[in-house]
Formats: sequence, structure tokens, C-alpha cells
Amino acid sequence: MSSDIVAAIDLGSNSFHMIVARIANGQVQVLDRLREMVQLAAGLDSRNRLSGESQQRALDCLARFGQRLRQIPPEQLRIVGTNTLRQARNSAVFLARAEAVLGHSVEIISGYEEARLIYLGVAHNVASIAGRRLVVDIGGGSTELIIGEQFEPQHLNSLKMGCVSISRADFEDGRITEARLRRAELLVRLKLEPVEEEYRECGWQMVTGASGTIKAIQEVIAREGWSREGITLDALRRLRGALLEAGTIAAIAARWQLDPARARVFPGGFMVLHGLCEVLNVTRMEVSDGALREGVIYDLLGRIRHEDVRDRTIATVTGRYGLDQAQAERVVATARDLLAQAQTAWGLEREELAQWLEWAARLHEVGLLLTHDQHHKHGAYILEHADLPGFSRSDQAVLAALVRRQRRSFPVDAFAHLPKDQAAQVERLCVLLRLAVVLHRGRSRQPLPPLTLKINMLRLTLSFPTGWLVEHPLTCADLEAEASYLKKAGFRLELG
Repeated sequence: MSSDIVAAIDLGSNSFHMIVARIANGQVQVLDRLREMVQLAAGLDSRNRLSGESQQRALDCLARFGQRLRQIPPEQLRIVGTNTLRQARNSAVFLARAEAVLGHSVEIISGYEEARLIYLGVAHNVASIAGRRLVVDIGGGSTELIIGEQFEPQHLNSLKMGCVSISRADFEDGRITEARLRRAELLVRLKLEPVEEEYRECGWQMVTGASGTIKAIQEVIAREGWSREGITLDALRRLRGALLEAGTIAAIAARWQLDPARARVFPGGFMVLHGLCEVLNVTRMEVSDGALREGVIYDLLGRIRHEDVRDRTIATVTGRYGLDQAQAERVVATARDLLAQAQTAWGLEREELAQWLEWAARLHEVGLLLTHDQHHKHGAYILEHADLPGFSRSDQAVLAALVRRQRRSFPVDAFAHLPKDQAAQVERLCVLLRLAVVLHRGRSRQPLPPLTLKINMLRLTLSFPTGWLVEHPLTCADLEAEASYLKKAGFRLELG
């Protein structure tokens, strides 16, 4: 590691968080925390488009965060976006502006991945227990429920309800009535219905809450003297009565000295927590300081130490789908060899590019789970839409693109849907993957002879020992067919 400083930013639907930490003797020492209530979710219109005003609030916040990041190497920083950026139809436009302000890339993570990282952050922040822990995190647009043991999550769900979305739906004008509380309670119960039975059957020994919403509720309960240790169901029921008695958001802000931004989303966040505790019969909950951003830090630390959860995910998928691991290893070995010979000429030196190529090589036959015909298309669909722990949506898009174009047609615009700074590199990785797949089409256990690949712009010369291609006419025919496919994308493959 070139520096012992790491950082993570969580672009949440309600608040943006940044944590800067130092790694000392394998331990994470927090140096700085920044938090701003940007309320990005409040900027979504009826067509799920972020307003210009909400984007500007977010960019102003990121400009302030960016000043703290200038000395941190890119590989020691992760920035993740959550529910609102998953939903927003114009998120790509906002992300381009955000990345320009920060000088770093932003990953949009799935709800499943968000839940995994939240659990990781909480598990490292609270005392270890014997048995299962239920973790609850209420964000602006989603609520994550995770059951796990020690540092391993076992059941993960991300439900589309949060403090901003419920507050906008039922308390937008600032009034709190019995009818509105009941309407919000019904909505929360409907969201919980599909997972209620699963979670009750699993059971747990401890419940831990995370997020600003839950911390704010705990502070109000403690101020009123309704509970001295965490949050209890009885205290939540008393708080419901107090909200109804107050009658307006302005009144609760004054009574409990809440920041105006927090007060606006307090009723919605409370209804999510109260409804969840009633449905799942959670009678007591401790509160953790650790959450998503701490989980991102610990996950990043694993990558730095080459204990990348994504490698475990690939191994799990390979085993789950019963892929031919021997064949995958052959394709991986050849792809690595070709990359080593091409990376300087094609500018493919970045470590993440080698990772993408290897992961795609290991999973290139995942579509065979469905059928051999068009298996590259089926494989791409699986990789784009499956829950893959550790992978961001952009990571999965790259893997899906590589697997989709591993064989047959290779149009010039095959990677136009990827970000411009990625498209050309991924296209070249795909050329190497295609060659590795073609060279092992016969699935022979016999190793390939030494190969020489020379690159001159888009011209590739692949050379074999004298007479080898003559002795392997099927491979020669496959490579000649591959040359015609590559030609459509502007590449010229010559055999030597």
C-alpha cells in the first residue's frame, strides 16, 4: 500500500457520508467523518428524474468532500451510490458530473450489495455475540434487513421504503394525523409481507439498528426517558403517541430540537422502524455507529490485502452452476498469457482490467445452465442481473459485455453502452477472451504450444510453432472464422 490512509463515501438517498481512516496493524482507526443531509431522494420527480436543484445540492456537498480526498490514491478509495441513484433515470448524467467534481469513479451498488456492506460495517462495530444478529438500516429510499453470524451475512433483503419516501407519501405537508399514521403503517406492512415469514423462521439473538434515522429516534427516546438502553418496542409505541399529540413536523422539531432537514423525514423513518418492530416482534434494539461507509472501508481493506470477496463470489457461482472448472482454467491461463503480451501495446496495465478478463474467462460458460444455443447471451443476462456479492452494477455490466461478445458476432458498437473511458479497453480485453475461447474450443487436455502475440494498433499477429496449425486443422479453421468476426469490429487477425 502506497499510503496507510483509506476512504469511503456513501451517496445515500437522504445523506451523503464520508469516512477517512488509517490502517494500523490491520486495524481501522477512523480519522474523520463528514455527513451532510443532501436529501437526494426528495429531488426525484414523478418520472424518477433528479431535479437540477437536488443535483446541485449533491455536487456542492461532493466538492467539499473532494477537498479531503486529494491525497488519497484511487485504489484506496471507494465511492458508492445507493437506492436513489439506482432509481433515477438520469443518474448517468449526474454521475458524470459527480466524478468530474471528485476526480474519482462512482459505483452504483445493488440493494443486495448494499445490505452486505451494511452488515459488514455493523459487525465490525459492535461486540461479537454467539448466534445470529438481525441488522436493520433505514435509509432515505430503502430499508435493508440482514441476518448473519459473526462477519458472514446469511439472509439479505433491500425493501423499497425509507424515511424520505414514506415521509413524502404521507407527511409531505407537515401534518401528522391518526389516519396518516395508519396509512403509513399499512404501507410498511405491505412491504414487509413477502419477507416476514422467512425472517421470523430464521430467528436471532440480537437486533442492531444502523443509520441516521435510527440514531435520531434513539436520541428522542433517551431525551424523553422512555428507554436507557437502546430502543424498545414500548418506547416506540409511546413515541407514536407523542407524534400524534404534536400534530405537525414543526412541533416535533421544536419539542426535540431536531434539525429541520431531519425533522422533515422523521415521521417516515419512525413509521418504518415502528412497523418493522411490530411485524417482526422486535422488543429491543441496540444502535450501532457503523453502517454502509464502514462496511465499504472493510471491504476495501480486503481488496488491498488480496482477500477480495469478488473472488469468492466467482468461485461460488462456478460451483453453484456446475461449470467445467478444468475448461475454465485452460481459458484463464491462455487469456492471461495473451494479456501479458498485449497489455503494453494496448494500454491494459491496470490491475482491474486483468481481474475483469480473468473473471469473464472463469464464467464464460455460465449460460450453459440454460442451453447451449446462444449460451453467451444467456450468460450475459445472468451476470448482469444476478446478485453477485462484492460487484457493483458497473462491474457486472463489464462482465456481462465480455461474456456476451465472447463468440460469434462482434460489431463495431458492441461496447458503446459502457462509459467512454472503459469501452475501448473492454473491447480489447474481449478480443483476447475470444482468442482464448477459440483456442480451447476442442476442450482438449493437451496444453497449447507456446504462443506469440504481436500487436500493432488494431493488427494482431498470432504465431504458433512451425507445423502446429497444419496438425490442428480444426483450430486453424476456427481462427480463420474468428478473423472474419474481428474484421467487422476493425481488428485484423493474422496467423503465423
